[in-house]
Amino acid sequence: MSFLGRLKNARILQPLRQRDFALLTSGSAISLIGDGFFHVALAWQVYQISNVPTALAVVGVAATLPLVFFLLIGGVFSDRYDRRRLMIGADLLRGLAIGVMGALSMANVLELWHVAVLMAFVGIGDAFFNPASTAIVPDLLPESLLPQANAVLGILRRLMISIIGPALAGFVIAAVGPGPAFVVDAGSFAFSAVAVFAIQTRPLPRPALDHGLRQTLVQIRQGLGFVRRTTWIWATLVSGMLTLLAVYGPINVLIPYLVKNRLDLGADALGWIFATGGVGSIAMALLIGHFGLPRRRVTAMYLAWTIGIALMAVYGVMDALWQALLVSMIVNALFELGQVTWTTMLQQLVPRQLLGRVSSLDWFVSVSLVPVSYALTGPAADIFGAGPVMVVAAFAGAVATVALLFVPGVRAPERVPPESKSSAAPIAGAQD
Repeated sequence: MSFLGRLKNARILQPLRQRDFALLTSGSAISLIGDGFFHVALAWQVYQISNVPTALAVVGVAATLPLVFFLLIGGVFSDRYDRRRLMIGADLLRGLAIGVMGALSMANVLELWHVAVLMAFVGIGDAFFNPASTAIVPDLLPESLLPQANAVLGILRRLMISIIGPALAGFVIAAVGPGPAFVVDAGSFAFSAVAVFAIQTRPLPRPALDHGLRQTLVQIRQGLGFVRRTTWIWATLVSGMLTLLAVYGPINVLIPYLVKNRLDLGADALGWIFATGGVGSIAMALLIGHFGLPRRRVTAMYLAWTIGIALMAVYGVMDALWQALLVSMIVNALFELGQVTWTTMLQQLVPRQLLGRVSSLDWFVSVSLVPVSYALTGPAADIFGAGPVMVVAAFAGAVATVALLFVPGVRAPERVPPESKSSAAPIAGAQD
């Protein structure tokens, strides 16, 4: 068989034979290129306005507070309404906000408060897009293809957001500034909205219900009840919440600051750090797509996250770019293993009619303390220095992650074969 023939029959590419998933993937690919531009541009733009860690921390708080506030509502809406429409609306809102940011930047009138306000709208869009985008994948594909689908999405996410996007963004920002990079990201959201609009799969008819506040609260409680009864979900969410409290602010605030001020390098170096991380993620996703997930899924997921978080301490003591590049590659490979495993387990083991709410709870619990992480990072770096804060945060996050692995019942999915999905399981007090 020729190389092209083998490539066509590769297991990891099988989900792309499904038209609607291919449309979702193409929209995601372009949008993620734009995100790669945006992540580099945002950090560089903020540090051009104010070269202190507190500045980027303020922007992070502004983006994540609306995300936390609206996530549970976004999950209910994802299970109640057409997920396509939610994703399209969220894309258009985020694209408009980032487009305005780009226009203000190119006009040389962008101020820190402008960035904070516009990032709040981006956070609202994320709150509705993220649960719907996770929950829609099982609507488009048979269950047997979910591991390969998540591996494909993982490859695209890292290829576009960590390699192509940042690598191009570094050169663009160095040449013409961050404003055009924001405009590129805004345009990518428009492309994603068009691709999602073209998806033909429609949600199954749902019973007509009162969709007022009371019913919304009832549906949120149903999702909470399922998570509370499922140890491996709530324990992992608590682990993620504590870990992100420790490391999310330092990762997003201090790594760009250390690259700019300790290594004395530019936006292109930050782009290369993201890019090498993408190489590690893609390599891991290819392995998962070919060989499948580890048999001891929960154990592998927790250990991958723990080791990866601990390795980020190197950012706090690095004195050369190659050190950051190597750590980024290894850390992102380990994170990819954990993320694909986690997403696949949710899609296989959570009842379909609850998946949007459980996905929103995943996001909500995980990021609920992220604004606190941002708020603490700036002052802590001012007092103790960016490097020491990065080191302490990495080790604290690793301990918080591995501790939850030993909760009784957290490894129960390792005794449940993937084909034993509980999509038909009864839901206590179901009103859907």
